[in-house]
Amino acid sequence: MVNSNSEVGRTVQAGGIGTNLHDVGSGEPVLLIHGSGPGVTAWANWRTVIPELSKSRRVIAPDMVGFGFTERPAGISYGLETWVDHLTGILDAMDLDRVDLVGNSFGGALSLAFAIKFPQRVRRLVLMGSAGVSFRLTEGLDAVWGYEASVPNMRKVMDYFAYDQDLISDELAELRYNASIRPGFQEAFASMFPEPRQRWVDALASHDPDIRAIRHETLLLHGRDDRVVPLETSLRLNQLIEPSQLHVFGKCGHWVQIEQSRGFIRLVEDFLSNAD
Repeated sequence: MVNSNSEVGRTVQAGGIGTNLHDVGSGEPVLLIHGSGPGVTAWANWRTVIPELSKSRRVIAPDMVGFGFTERPAGISYGLETWVDHLTGILDAMDLDRVDLVGNSFGGALSLAFAIKFPQRVRRLVLMGSAGVSFRLTEGLDAVWGYEASVPNMRKVMDYFAYDQDLISDELAELRYNASIRPGFQEAFASMFPEPRQRWVDALASHDPDIRAIRHETLLLHGRDDRVVPLETSLRLNQLIEPSQLHVFGKCGHWVQIEQSRGFIRLVEDFLSNAD
């Protein structure tokens, strides 16, 4: 039976974990790594981006373990090492020696850590609203990671994500709430970032000397008005990564790929199309 849910792609065994992913288009491979919001899936995070990037490239967007429709193995311990291992398993399962990585927020921290550990497997990096360096836990991120399932709480979380509050409706909040209470979703999410949550910001951070050693061309993108991951993180990454450039979007929150979709896609396409 064909699953009519657009958030479900196909399943590959990645490091022994049944992994839901979208694999669209052809050409040079780019891997999109989602953020860590409640009920998040790769498709929900990248739905505006996948159709455009896949016109000229092979776009792969997985649900990382613990999120979406990927298997949640019993007894798994969530953390940066686990997610890096899972990402390695995804590349291995798909016979990908080297990819471009695009990471959003949590996905940026994961992409950064992967590039540090396996520099030969990454061509270029795009980090959007990225964690990966230490910063003081924001009210917005505390609300996101501390989400307890209800429609009002989902509305509160989504209000933090967007600069343009017209993007957020009660209907959208209810839709995302329903996504967050699918079987296993909230249970796994609640186990990832318990209080005190500052420690999880720090746990996702790579060490400054390791970041300074990065030699990959890197594009940093951030919303000036981000209330979840502050702009200072991308400013810091821009200082640490010598071959990096930073683009800041005004009137934009944590949802750069949604609030500034056309600009985001244009910048990423231009950046990735450049030769080594």
